[in-house]
Amino acid sequence: MNPKGVKTVAQNRKARHEYFIEDTYECGLVLFGTEVKSIRAGRVNLKDSYCLVKNGELFVIGMHISPYEQGNIYNKDPFRERKLLMHRREIDRLQGLQQAQGMSIIPLQLYLKEGLIKMEIAIAKGKKLYDKRHSLAEKDSKREMERAFARSQRE
Repeated sequence: MNPKGVKTVAQNRKARHEYFIEDTYECGLVLFGTEVKSIRAGRVNLKDSYCLVKNGELFVIGMHISPYEQGNIYNKDPFRERKLLMHRREIDRLQGLQQAQGMSIIPLQLYLKEGLIKMEIAIAKGKKLYDKRHSLAEKDSKREMERAFARSQRE
């Protein structure tokens, strides 16, 4: 499923349930050494995190990176804001969409790509409760159709 040289470290599974994903972007992160080691060990959580544009720079807020056990004094705050690296025009576009149309910027996944840690973020619109119910019903009906098809293939 993943392209060659890409290893997914963490995913925000709730994101696709809670939001309509409009567009996705890839960006880098500004991290310290002990944070990189914790991420490589898979000790990161994207749940309830979001991105925000401040003074023309993009930050991820609420992402938890567990302290590295051997990091002692070099460990940083697990919930600190981390700067995301993107081109200026992309950040300006995201800021415009966020302000004008009331959309959110959310992290979808964190992965290793050719030895570098990258984050996939999305511009998304929040779902209402009835949208979530519709998505679940659609998913269930699709699953039932696949089961019925598999049964008919066995017979």
